[in-house]
Amino acid sequence: MAGLKKDSPTPQAITAHSQSRVLEISFSDGANFRIPFELMRVYSPSAEVQGHGEGQEVLQTGKRLVELTGLEPIGNYAVQPSFSDGHDSGIFSWDYLYFLGSQEASLWQQYEQRLQAAGRDRDGPMPAPAGHGCASH
Repeated sequence: MAGLKKDSPTPQAITAHSQSRVLEISFSDGANFRIPFELMRVYSPSAEVQGHGEGQEVLQTGKRLVELTGLEPIGNYAVQPSFSDGHDSGIFSWDYLYFLGSQEASLWQQYEQRLQAAGRDRDGPMPAPAGHGCASH
């Protein structure tokens, strides 16, 4: 989902609502989503969150109150948000934002299951990073 797929819906309007902490997006196919900043942050497509392969994902915690501090366009296919916790390396393609919006309920459920399996709390602090040999983060 790095780029825009042929015939994919494109955003017609994007509004960041700081009070409610959601990114509101209206797409060309009529879909409208209000994606919580927390969901964007815990599912960031960055290597810092997703790792470098299957099973290397880093479970994110303590992101409920994260704010969007910037939103930079990347060409005509994506945006790169900056979050109040300093995270700014994820590039969110239109396809990925559509995925987050359309799958929000199941993504929240998966996130809660991952937290429970790890014995972690959604609001708990991030654990100290384990050494994994990646010099990029």
